[in-house]
Amino acid sequence: MKILTAAQTHQADQATIQAQGIRSEELMERAAAAFVEWLLARLAADPARPLHIFCGPGNNGGDGLVIARRLYQEGFRAQVWLLPASKYSSDFQLNRQRLPPELVCQELNPEQLPPLPPNALVLDALFGTGLSRPLSDAAAQVVQHLNNSDVCIIAVDIPSGLLADAPQPSDSVIANARYTISFELPKLAFLLPQNAEYVGEWHVLPIGLDQHFIHNASVDNFFVDEDFLLGRLPARSKFSHKGTFGHALLLAGSRGKIGAAVLASKACLRGGVGLLTVRVPAVGYDILQTAVPEAMALTDPSMDFVTELPDLKSYAAVGIGPGLGQEEATREVLRQLLGKATVPLVLDADALNLLGANPDLLSLLPPDSLLTPHPKEFERLIGEPARDDYHRLEQLRAFARNHRCYCVLKGAYTALATPDGMLYFNSTGNPGMATGGSGDVLTGLLLALRADKRLTPLDAALLGLYAHGRAGDLAAQETGEAGLVADDITRFIGSALLELTTSLPPQL
Repeated sequence: MKILTAAQTHQADQATIQAQGIRSEELMERAAAAFVEWLLARLAADPARPLHIFCGPGNNGGDGLVIARRLYQEGFRAQVWLLPASKYSSDFQLNRQRLPPELVCQELNPEQLPPLPPNALVLDALFGTGLSRPLSDAAAQVVQHLNNSDVCIIAVDIPSGLLADAPQPSDSVIANARYTISFELPKLAFLLPQNAEYVGEWHVLPIGLDQHFIHNASVDNFFVDEDFLLGRLPARSKFSHKGTFGHALLLAGSRGKIGAAVLASKACLRGGVGLLTVRVPAVGYDILQTAVPEAMALTDPSMDFVTELPDLKSYAAVGIGPGLGQEEATREVLRQLLGKATVPLVLDADALNLLGANPDLLSLLPPDSLLTPHPKEFERLIGEPARDDYHRLEQLRAFARNHRCYCVLKGAYTALATPDGMLYFNSTGNPGMATGGSGDVLTGLLLALRADKRLTPLDAALLGLYAHGRAGDLAAQETGEAGLVADDITRFIGSALLELTTSLPPQL
């Protein structure tokens, strides 16, 4: 799905109002109805829980007033608090007039803010997506008071004080929401580590925004869920053979790190590659043949690390990096590979570290290469630390453009940058995947998909990232997050890919 800017979100509201012939307050009713439906499932367990709704002077505050009225109709009595202001939006004023007289609605006094019981549920409807500057004065005092009260805050649309798609001063006052309930599409701010403490667990609820506007909106950020990928992974024809799905070459492993080669190999095979040959140092021969009998071992003359590049003519894609080491001879293997390869490349781990230590190698990257750094590896690649998460995304976008490559920045909501400057954020995965070898599994899976000539480079990357995270989610359901290890992820790759596979019509 697309990630709209704050300005585009406002335009989408206006387009919906015009296209559907409704008034703005009707759209507000939809948002409030969706929010209340979500909230009632949580309130049902504790209907007597104290409920406080803090409303700002704009349309986000108007949302809060509608929510208060709808909760009242459901039998819940909320205390409504209004932020004092010299001007209120027309929808705010309209919905204030519609409040039942029995609802307690009181203007806040910044000098004497109300105490809140620890078990209170606070709905933050102070400021929404339209906010363009940090909070100050009374608004900042109120939000700081909420944060200090140790209550459960649920943000309506976006936590107050958080900008939807732009960096802000480090001393900004922002509501620390436990839950954020947004509408129709996610905000870029939800996907960045620096905002995690403010956003909490976020959910997006549909409210029927105009799909024609969304379809035609020009964006450069996307959120990749299952619906986004359906239809991109074709089913296998009855007459498929090993060659249909490609022969991949993996260069991996060094003494003490043959496990990385094993994990990447298993993932590549689970990812559907037709044939897999693995170049390992001689010390890895027995290990690989025993642990991954489906793979062909091509041993290097060196006992401890890879020193020679094999002939590439038989392969549909080449992966390099897991457990490889950074010996001088291995660096030369990478240099030769970059200079000779005419098939897709997947580079990870020590291959990336070698690129970072030898920037001249970057100029040799073949177009459409796929790189999979974690944040520190990416910093080594570009030689510049990021000022903040937004700056890192721009660095990522520029790197992919400049080197005509696909670059994955691993982490929660892993981001994929493309040569045309687009960013795709992955929706799957969990903290249990923060374990040694998880990246090796991703490399192997991506290698398998890049060897499949039925897939475009973009589809192969998106499918690999999603299936890797989904396999981790399926594994965590069995092991728990703390008990998850990388090999668990490989076991569920097939199940994850099955969920995405497009069915073929019956053969005639």
